[in-house]
Amino acid sequence: MSKDYNLTAGNLQHIILDTIVLVWSIDLPRFEWYSSNIIFGIVFFMEVLAMLFRVFVLCLSLCLLSSCDLSKDVASRSKLEGPRISEDMPAGQVSLFDGASLGQWKITAFDEPGKVYAKDESIVMEAGNEMTGITWGGGVLRRNYEINLDAMRVDGEDFFCGLTFPIDDSCVTFIVGGWGGNVSGISSVNYYDASDNETTVKKTFDNGRWYHIRVRVSDGKIQCWIDDKQYVDLETAGKRLDVRSEVEDSQPLGIASYGTSSAIKNIRLTKLADTPVSLSSR
Repeated sequence: MSKDYNLTAGNLQHIILDTIVLVWSIDLPRFEWYSSNIIFGIVFFMEVLAMLFRVFVLCLSLCLLSSCDLSKDVASRSKLEGPRISEDMPAGQVSLFDGASLGQWKITAFDEPGKVYAKDESIVMEAGNEMTGITWGGGVLRRNYEINLDAMRVDGEDFFCGLTFPIDDSCVTFIVGGWGGNVSGISSVNYYDASDNETTVKKTFDNGRWYHIRVRVSDGKIQCWIDDKQYVDLETAGKRLDVRSEVEDSQPLGIASYGTSSAIKNIRLTKLADTPVSLSSR
């Protein structure tokens, strides 16, 4: 039976209390169901967000690690590959030795060579049966360039730097301290070795001392210096240029020693700027 309420100030309190009891008794289970499901939904949604966040963090970490590994791989590959040398490269100097590894230098396939390794910012070539050397595996220039390096005869009595280098379609070798230790020059010119052609010079070399070697190849000329003193100034027009058979594996660019332990460092290649043709020379 329903109660008959009169809206007076005296029974207003009873009306409110009865209404609350009625709502509580009828809607509380449904409210609890909705509340519990809403709370479950919120908790589930938060867990999904947390899981997505963890996946995001994981993917971001993997991307960062991959980019780091890629950067290291690119850096190591660049280090291994060394400078890219070609005829269309801009004028300027590049290093052919980083002071820590052989890089693009390969041990020359001589018969029973000595050990070759990088140490103390130098390439050490120990004495072998006869010749020991390294050959450049990258690109080369064939004219209008310079090669600079420092060489030392560590032990022995023969040439400690046989620098083979290209000139146009040929190659020659600048021998430093050969034929018993005091002969230098270009091998070969018109079939004659460095010991017996127009480039032959005599100079004594001390073991354990660094010597600066500089070779310039320009149009129609080969020039060579030792410690800033010029020893070779060879006009190449009309001359047959070649290497001795013993150093064929040093071509097109290589450094070798004979019966001698030597060290090489600061190997640099410089492409020279093109020389403009003057009006008077036309």
